[in-house]
Parts: sequence; structure tokens; C-alpha cells
Amino acid sequence: METPNEMRAKIADKAAGDAEFRARLLGDPKGALEEELGVAIPASLSIEVHEESAGTAHLVLPPDSKLSEGDLQAVAGGRWISQAINREIASW
Repeated sequence: METPNEMRAKIADKAAGDAEFRARLLGDPKGALEEELGVAIPASLSIEVHEESAGTAHLVLPPDSKLSEGDLQAVAGGRWISQAINREIASW
């Protein structure tokens, strides 16, 4: 199974070569991934796509190590979708 970073790289590679997919990801990330991967993403999971430019870089930090019970449940949901996306993205 791929790591989350490998999965993100595959999604980015597909978006780099497929203008329609890129536009869908930017406009409706959750909908684009659900449609592309054929999975249902829980309503409680938010997905954000950021497009870098020459003047902007994005740094993604891991979750705070002091998570509440609600945060732990959200992370568990995020892990589930990462695994589902990993399975589906392998077919691209």
C-alpha cells in the first residue's frame, strides 16, 4: 500500500497532466475525488486543494499531538479515506 505522500504525488501528477481533473480538484476537491475514485468521502472530512505559484509555497503540518476525542475521530476518518484513495489511485 502506498504512503499518503505517494498518494498525494499521484493525485498531483494526474492533475498536472489532466486539465479537466485539475479544474475539478480546485473547484470541488471532495466531489472530484469521490467521482474520480468512486468512493464516498464522509461529510465530516474536509479536503482542501492549494495551487502553488512562484510567490507562494505551502507547508502542511501534522496534527497537534494533543487531540481531543472529536479530533481523534476526524483523524480516523481521514485515515480511512487515505486508504480508500490509495486503493483506487493504483488503478490510474
